[in-house]
Amino acid sequence: MFSGIVEEMGAIQGIERSLAGARISLLASHIMGDLNIGDSVSVSGTCLTVVEKTETGFIIDASTETLNCTTLGTISTGLPVNLERAMQFNARMGGHLVTGHVDGIGILRAREQQGNAILMQFEAPEDILRYCVPKGSITIDGISLTINVVKNHSFDVAIIPHTAKVTTLGLKQVGDTVNLESDLIGKYVERLLQASGALPTNPTPVIDRDYLHKRGLL
Repeated sequence: MFSGIVEEMGAIQGIERSLAGARISLLASHIMGDLNIGDSVSVSGTCLTVVEKTETGFIIDASTETLNCTTLGTISTGLPVNLERAMQFNARMGGHLVTGHVDGIGILRAREQQGNAILMQFEAPEDILRYCVPKGSITIDGISLTINVVKNHSFDVAIIPHTAKVTTLGLKQVGDTVNLESDLIGKYVERLLQASGALPTNPTPVIDRDYLHKRGLL
């Protein structure tokens, strides 16, 4: 479990791909102090296990499922990543409850400077947007953020200067992809309502151009 408060920006040092997945080595410094083999680390929002420590960082293994469902499938050497160690429950909760289980991939569609903040609009799958509410929480590349506006196919967030400086969001440009994780509490509420019969098990889909396009009907 994580809080979505990034501890440092690391970088991809090397990638060994195979049919079984990939072994990825990462550069890191700050989080290495008490990091041990077997520990969980959030790598840009993806919960991964440390399998080896090196002089300059650590190594993780990623399965084909992880590579297919997250942006790790398209990473390259030198790419910066957000790093966070698993949270300690005797510490302050600065963000929100984050599992590191990525729900889907989003795309940065707009980026605009407004005052001291950067307004970012992310296109997201319907399965993620259904849990998005204004002033609610969402995890973008491992960063706990507050949603400003929810639209039909996207949501907006405001990035303060500190977040832009210490995370990869400050480097993101229009068209870049990100890992998204919906608010955990919303998922449990939906499941409980479904179990009680107060909510359909399979909500009626919204039939629009995006729905038809994904099913090859356009």
